Amino acid sequence: MKEHGESRDGFRPGERLIDLANAVREDPALPRDAMAALLRRRHGESEEELRSLTHAEAGALRRAVVELTERVLAETGTDRAAEALNALLERCAARPRLSRHDGHAWHLHVDRGDDANWADWFTAAAALALARLLSEQGGTAWGECAAPGCRRLYLGGGPGAPRRYCSRPCATRTRVAAHRHRQRGGQQAGPESREQTGPGG
Repeated sequence: MKEHGESRDGFRPGERLIDLANAVREDPALPRDAMAALLRRRHGESEEELRSLTHAEAGALRRAVVELTERVLAETGTDRAAEALNALLERCAARPRLSRHDGHAWHLHVDRGDDANWADWFTAAAALALARLLSEQGGTAWGECAAPGCRRLYLGGGPGAPRRYCSRPCATRTRVAAHRHRQRGGQQAGPESREQTGPGG
């Protein structure tokens, strides 16, 4: 039987999906041990819980992450994202239940049982997290970083302007580059402007 951990900050299936999706984007053949290390370090999975993550299970989990990325995280249309999430929930989810195990706080499970395989458990939990975000935010509250050269995925959240960058450094780097571009444009326009507005002009 497989149990599933909880980070110190609480159960975060959406963030767990983003972390694995970015890791698999960086390395499409992400090894089982690297996957396990990420789940242990960032999402509280214990060594005991990770024993059931065999190489075969890791391969299925990697394919599940790719499917979630391609069908949902890469989708910008709210209706299409909702339809994809409904299909994933229909395939992998069961009646929600609260679970508390191994000293973790009560948290929601929607997989088909504690013997569900890693891919089905992960897909069900991630799809539910994204469905909640979509319903609460009224649209796709995720995306790909808009910074040039960065393809990292992110989750949005909260009211205000839609998020466009995966991190503060990417946002700052883009703003600085845009500012420098404007400055260069102004310097290039300077002599031409002086010609047009010089003495006798």
